[in-house]
Amino acid sequence: MADFDYWGFFVAETRRLNAPLYTRFSEGIAGDPELRALAQTARAGQPPANMILAAVHFLLLRGAEHPLRGFYPNLAHEVAAGDPFPAFKDFIEKHRDEIARLVATRVTNTNEVGRSAALHAGFRALAARTGEPFHLIEIGPSAGLNMIWDSYGVRYNRDGESFATDAPDGALVIDTALRGTRVPPLGPPPNVASRVGLERNPVDLNDPESRDWLRALVWPDHRVRLARLEKALDVYAAKRPEIRAGDALDLLPEAMASVPPDETLCIYHTIVTYQFPHEAREALDNMLIAAGVRRPVWRLSLEYAGENYHPLRLTRYADGVKTTDELALCDPHVAWIEWLM
Repeated sequence: MADFDYWGFFVAETRRLNAPLYTRFSEGIAGDPELRALAQTARAGQPPANMILAAVHFLLLRGAEHPLRGFYPNLAHEVAAGDPFPAFKDFIEKHRDEIARLVATRVTNTNEVGRSAALHAGFRALAARTGEPFHLIEIGPSAGLNMIWDSYGVRYNRDGESFATDAPDGALVIDTALRGTRVPPLGPPPNVASRVGLERNPVDLNDPESRDWLRALVWPDHRVRLARLEKALDVYAAKRPEIRAGDALDLLPEAMASVPPDETLCIYHTIVTYQFPHEAREALDNMLIAAGVRRPVWRLSLEYAGENYHPLRLTRYADGVKTTDELALCDPHVAWIEWLM
């Protein structure tokens, strides 16, 4: 994608996702060759805009003092007036070495807990087809916060009416807007027999810097997401599901083989495979087709599929045949969901 087209696309994304601070920053970067060049030093497969914006946010979260802090809704008691871009550029000039190191070495392993609102519905749809319990393998779980999706409650809200899943007392409850006329499946979460994550760059939540980088990846205009992340980190501390470090395609065969052949197996991922090269996406699909010759394999995915279009899909691989149901349309952070089934 050409540089101009990329930044134009990202500016449009910030507007669509109601992030005015990042809209102004990305507009400014788009017109500044030096800042664009800095962002482009991100590792292959990493989105340059997210990397440079997260690097700045990270340093502010870690206590860097600068007038720029006053423009961040999550850091300032009262957000400063005026154009924030000059302060943004000045901050980068003063911290260029640190920002360059972060952009060049870190990855966007965002762990958006709101996506568990879609997973709740998707796994209930799976249970209706297969029964319970089932075995789950998440590709690209980052810190693993969506591996414990069933530890959270979900409340789908539409026109003053709410539809809630069962949830443990005192659980984090994820609120999401409900579009359309249908309601996602509710009730208690399905039983999970086992769960494991496969992650190239697992986040060590015992490391304060890693926790702050996870926070830095959340856009500062989205204070509800930040608050939800903090609550999910507390929940996760008592759960800590297994995450295996390495390339998912290398680890997946062994992980699948460990599941009893007469029990339900589901591989799932949310906004992950966009970072895969085309060949890796094809390899994953072919791997699941091959595995489905020996046993049915299910795949639940929430991925980008065109402008403003993030479908939740449930795919069955069996006897060499692949069949897919489109369950829902979602915002990428699942701020809203439209159930289709």
